[in-house]
Amino acid sequence: MIGRISGTLISKNPPQVLVDVQGVGYEIDVPMSTFYDLPEVGRGVSLLTHMVVREDAQLLYGFITSEERSAFRELIKVSGVGPRIGLAVLSGLTVDQLVQAVSLQESGLLTRVPGIGKKTAERLILELKGRLGQSVGSAPGNLIGESADITNALLALGYSEREALAATKGLSTTSVSEGIKQALKHLAK
Repeated sequence: MIGRISGTLISKNPPQVLVDVQGVGYEIDVPMSTFYDLPEVGRGVSLLTHMVVREDAQLLYGFITSEERSAFRELIKVSGVGPRIGLAVLSGLTVDQLVQAVSLQESGLLTRVPGIGKKTAERLILELKGRLGQSVGSAPGNLIGESADITNALLALGYSEREALAATKGLSTTSVSEGIKQALKHLAK
């Protein structure tokens, strides 16, 4: 397996990039979240990769962060979800948004991604529930359980799903009550 590619970025044509590694060009498909974080053409780049070997092709998928790659690997384990849909999900949602959508069982967020219908969204939520947050390895300060409680509290207060998710993004607290206070201050602006 090829786990990481480091070299010179030769071209960027969404969703594919070409990376030259000592004279060998690797075509790598990337989600748009990674695509936007890539350096200029001609500069050095390092991507974590996931290799898929099929009967008719050997494909590389690249990611800037290990969290994106872990989320991608969990997504493609779901029945009926292949690498293309996995890339589409990570192009339409950040890893944090995906984790929140699964933990809050919000299929509406997932159905906004092109190629994801209601049944696929429900299957993703069912199969990823409890697995996604742990496998992605939540960064310190990214409190999946507390964040979900804060978001649910905001929803109960009558805020929309979008407002609640925006208010809980980037909270730097360890308690639910303090998080609700910070989120309400953010919403009051």
